[in-house]
Amino acid sequence: MKLLKLVPDDTNIDFVRLRGLAFGLTLLLSVLAVGLTLYKGLNFGVDFEGGLMIEERFAQAPDLGRVREVVDAQGVGEAALQPFGDKRNITIRLPVQQGGDEGATNTAVRKIEGALAKAFPGTEFRRYSTVSGKVSGELIRNGVLAVVLAILGIGLFAIFRFEWQFGVSTIVAIVHDLLMTLGFFALTQFEFDLNIVAAVLTIIGYSINDKIVIDDRIRENMRRYRKMDMREIINLSVNETLPRTVMTSVTILLALLALLFLGGHVLRGFTAAMTLGIIVGTYSSIYVSSSLLISLGLRAQPENEKPARGNSIADNAERVGPRA
Repeated sequence: MKLLKLVPDDTNIDFVRLRGLAFGLTLLLSVLAVGLTLYKGLNFGVDFEGGLMIEERFAQAPDLGRVREVVDAQGVGEAALQPFGDKRNITIRLPVQQGGDEGATNTAVRKIEGALAKAFPGTEFRRYSTVSGKVSGELIRNGVLAVVLAILGIGLFAIFRFEWQFGVSTIVAIVHDLLMTLGFFALTQFEFDLNIVAAVLTIIGYSINDKIVIDDRIRENMRRYRKMDMREIINLSVNETLPRTVMTSVTILLALLALLFLGGHVLRGFTAAMTLGIIVGTYSSIYVSSSLLISLGLRAQPENEKPARGNSIADNAERVGPRA
């Protein structure tokens, strides 16, 4: 029985040769992501902004100006409208209602639901959610704190588990993945809520899992081939772990793509973030994090350790030894 192999056993790709191009592309994308986030901003959900959010599905794509007029006429505050999915699905965001209690919220929802059903026959009410301003501020702080602590904790783990160069390259790769996610949400204006924070933390976990496997193989090969050039060690290590990396990424992407296209609009932002994170995380683990170890001065053999002349033949044999 033949096994499915996405990557041949004799694969020998020179990943390090492209590190200059990879570093330049990574820097460019990171700057663009930061610029997009600052210029367009994130489309924060009710979790982070506070207020009332109502989802309505219209019989046909409505005139947003007319929808805004109908909602504003109910005296529940200035409305912010945004289509999601197809143009018939509209999200209506309103400020926190006076009193801030459940009764005031239910009254506002009933007003809007009745007014839209009258002005746009066939309109279907989907759901609503509400968060107070105080709670939303706490959620923002806790979300940012969770991401920062995750990055620092993972970086410290890599430093104590391997060498400081591994810790620095790990943090750089994770920050790159995080910036790509923020830039993606700034570009697409998908709703950014607590579900996306969960997706970001999951992306970080996947990225570090993939990177630790590669780093562990690099460290093993540094001990096995002590006289081999660091460039060769990294290429060897990445190629040896490439079948595992590709197979893991492909299987996860198959599940995520099914959720993305069949899971409905509620899961769309989460699955889109996860799909992007898997692709970007795989790229950063192979091309950014591993190659960065060379720039950070990692060596398989200490510089002050010089081999004896009598061992030159053995050393050469070790350099061209069989791949494990």
